[in-house]
Amino acid sequence: MITVVIPTVGRATLRATLAAVGPGVPVIVVDDRRAGAPAVAAPAWDVRVVRSGGRGPAAARNAGWRAARTPWVVFLDDDVVPAPGWAEAVLKDLADLPDDVAGSQGRIVVPRPAGRRPTDGERHTAGLEGASWVTADMAYRRAVLDSLGGFDERFPRAYREDSDFSLRVARAGHRLVKGARVTAHPVRDDGFWASVRFQRGNADDALMRRLHGPGWRAAIGEACGRLRVHAATTAAGLAALVLTVAAALAREHTGGHPARTLSGRLARWPGRRPGERLRAGGARADGGQAGGGRRVLLGVAGLTGVAWAALTAEFAWRRVAPGPRTPGEVLRMVVTSVVIPPVACLHRLRGEWRVRR
Repeated sequence: MITVVIPTVGRATLRATLAAVGPGVPVIVVDDRRAGAPAVAAPAWDVRVVRSGGRGPAAARNAGWRAARTPWVVFLDDDVVPAPGWAEAVLKDLADLPDDVAGSQGRIVVPRPAGRRPTDGERHTAGLEGASWVTADMAYRRAVLDSLGGFDERFPRAYREDSDFSLRVARAGHRLVKGARVTAHPVRDDGFWASVRFQRGNADDALMRRLHGPGWRAAIGEACGRLRVHAATTAAGLAALVLTVAAALAREHTGGHPARTLSGRLARWPGRRPGERLRAGGARADGGQAGGGRRVLLGVAGLTGVAWAALTAEFAWRRVAPGPRTPGEVLRMVVTSVVIPPVACLHRLRGEWRVRR
């Protein structure tokens, strides 16, 4: 009745996922690496391995369900651990579902750390518990996958391709339900810059907007993102930088002590004609008006700099406050909170450019 499809890039966690699924259930592991040894060298039972050529998780899932022949295909991530009795629970969830139900989602649980508050990365993973129709544990009728063409392979990452498909399923008149089976999604350490790398998903958000309109977040039950605030933060920072440079250039060309400016240094060169010295001095004589312009530039630069600092500090504190507040975590939140806004904006611009080509 079911085939389990697990896309992988060869992570060591795959072994625990397979062990939790257990024998007696057909499993297709889709190796999404471009090259290398098979992801499953010697499985304890009949596990079929197919390759998808490193084209991303959407293409890997498509390769998996197309290789399946059962009425239902259950997608799992290669870093989850289904609960004991999961296979039987899947069959119970799918039994006697009405024909208009196209899919069933398992309940995702994320283990919390004991004795401390979760880090930013742990909270990010914990968001899966409230997410709808994520393919960490999601069963679909194969006939529906076939009729809709499967997952959109324009989504290159494990991000938004499942949300896009769920919206297309609903648009086709099908329903999705949540089952009783449980799957754990452990937290893994993705490194200091993980939250910055996650900003690549902003490019996929541009494709979601293009495909499903501006209300796509509400349609999948997700709150509004922070991109507009990131854009304001980035604009304030760029404005402060540009205005400060402009004030410095204005000082270099028209103001300041003659010995410290370009005009002053030229005026002191040996062999300069007297008229040229007077013009250099004349530039200094007009320095009152130029100095006022510089002060305006510096004043506006200061205001935009304060706005950038305030927005960045608010973002950093929003991430630090619910966490363990250890020195390492605070440092990571401060540094990445400075970097994330411009990176998020750049990825969104890249995504908008890509979907309009």
